[in-house]
Amino acid sequence: MKAKVQVMLKTGVLDPQGEAVRHALGTLGFDGVEGVRQGKVIELDLAETDAARAREAVVAMCEKLLANTVIESYEIELG
Repeated sequence: MKAKVQVMLKTGVLDPQGEAVRHALGTLGFDGVEGVRQGKVIELDLAETDAARAREAVVAMCEKLLANTVIESYEIELG
């Protein structure tokens, strides 16, 4: 089973990388960009075939390693 995890900074947390991208886009002439939030996507190939157990395992992975849950949130997509 495949899992995709999208990790983003929580709303209200300063995103210096996103701000740098927004500034660079403005420098390149893309003036209409008012904000940028940058995150990461992690794709996992799991041996588990049961969706509930796969989700449980991926949640544990996110909580322990893949996301800093103090400042980041995550979304899991199984497929």
